[in-house]
Amino acid sequence: MTKAIFKLPEIKNEPIKTYAPGSAERKELKEKLTELRKGGLDLPMIIDGKEVRTDNLQDIRPPHNHQHLLGHYHQGGKEHVQMAIDAALKAKPDWESMSWESRAAIFLKAADLMAGPYRQTLNAVTMLGQGKNVFQAEIDAVCELVDFYRYNVRNMYDLYAMQPNSSAGIWNRMVWRPLEGFIFALTPFNFTAIAGNLGGAPALMGNTVVWKPSKTAVYAASIIMKILQEAGLPDGVMNLVYCSGPDASEVVLNDENFAGIHFTGSTRVFDGMWKTIAQNVPKYKSYPRIVGETGGKDYVFADPTANAKQVATALIRGSFEYQGQKCSAASRAYIPANLWPDVKKYMETDLKKITVGDVEDFSNFVNAVIDEDSFDKLSKYIDDAKASDDAEVIMGGGYDKKVGYFIDPTVILAKKPDYVTMQEELFGPVLTVYVYQEDAVEKTLDLLDKTSPYALTGAIFSARRDKIEQYTQRLTHTAGNFYINDKPTGAVVDQQPFGGGRRSGTNDKAGSIFNMIRWVSPQCIKETFVPATDYMYPNFLEE
Repeated sequence: MTKAIFKLPEIKNEPIKTYAPGSAERKELKEKLTELRKGGLDLPMIIDGKEVRTDNLQDIRPPHNHQHLLGHYHQGGKEHVQMAIDAALKAKPDWESMSWESRAAIFLKAADLMAGPYRQTLNAVTMLGQGKNVFQAEIDAVCELVDFYRYNVRNMYDLYAMQPNSSAGIWNRMVWRPLEGFIFALTPFNFTAIAGNLGGAPALMGNTVVWKPSKTAVYAASIIMKILQEAGLPDGVMNLVYCSGPDASEVVLNDENFAGIHFTGSTRVFDGMWKTIAQNVPKYKSYPRIVGETGGKDYVFADPTANAKQVATALIRGSFEYQGQKCSAASRAYIPANLWPDVKKYMETDLKKITVGDVEDFSNFVNAVIDEDSFDKLSKYIDDAKASDDAEVIMGGGYDKKVGYFIDPTVILAKKPDYVTMQEELFGPVLTVYVYQEDAVEKTLDLLDKTSPYALTGAIFSARRDKIEQYTQRLTHTAGNFYINDKPTGAVVDQQPFGGGRRSGTNDKAGSIFNMIRWVSPQCIKETFVPATDYMYPNFLEE
């Protein structure tokens, strides 16, 4: 085979299309939504490249119209998880020995397919299946996933180029081996891009994967799998199973070949798996890599010099885009008393314009939350706030699930800084504001730091550079992604590598070289060209 040191194609962030009235992409997407809304879905699992069906059919229904049946997916069990593990292990030798440029070509081709012929399909299934409006789908299901696949290739290239120095007569080399065993990708509903990346990143590095998506995102997962197969992914490299989390974990975490987990989801689930992994360490061939992004209770802090309109806009966007169902969503805000009247006024003005409804009406800024469990949990928090002496619902507060799981953008004013919605992750369109006195900045920063166990994202607003520096230093450990005069959402691959600390995860920064290095086990090779023939060293010689 011809050998060469290859130069990668130019890697750039995928441009975001506008979907403005009259645009070609708007027309294409409308047509695709009409086509896919007709339903008739029959989604099998994909194990060893083959379609696997069961007698256990589960409904797929849009969260904005739960009476409409899009189709079914085939629910599997523990036996299917074992089939997926066996397929991954069978595929491993050929996949890890495949040249890096061939692995790269598969993911670069998948990215081009997503950005081109599959663009509106990915958008439409994310809108219908996960309740995203067109802009949120475009930046997630298309642009971010395309960016992940392309920049992962560049990061792999850069990682392979990290080589040790050599002294005279010696050649030292670093081999970046995939992990020994298989990887478990456990993926969430809220970002199609995350779902595609959690299995894609380890696979690119030569690992094989068992992928269990969220039950509310199987539609998007099936399309990603289809695209990867079309891009040339060999059978068994990624195995897509639809089953319960406990069933998957029981089989996966007890297998001696379990080599690592790539996870995004709740802190509670991650903690439970970490505990199980620790207990099972003697079973494994090696210490598994545990990589996870979990919860967040993300904040916006404004000081007395901040611009009220900018703060209000950041809160509207940061709290209510995709119904607040982002791990990075602004969920608590600390606003000084001198600023609050204007911030409140601007927010009220914006919220009067915002409409809530079906994703196929492109004018709706807010859509349905993901399912009935989420709806019931969030509506209870709202009802509790309405009845509490320690809080007041000052904007929104309405909800209705007759047609879809709709909750109005809601702002709670906390009279106590430790009110429950200032502390607990809600994962919905509910923002809690605490108003502090202008002379209590330091005390409020302490409250912000200690109120939540999470440290995912956070934002500060100030007009003074010295204060910005002060707050940045004071809040160092409160956020893995920190924003100055901006909302705490919208991280872009290769621009703001994403991940948090404390109880928000392992902070391995998805889409960066720091994440890719977690999926390899480096081996250092030393080659001596003219080996020694005398065991003696000069210091042992006599004078």
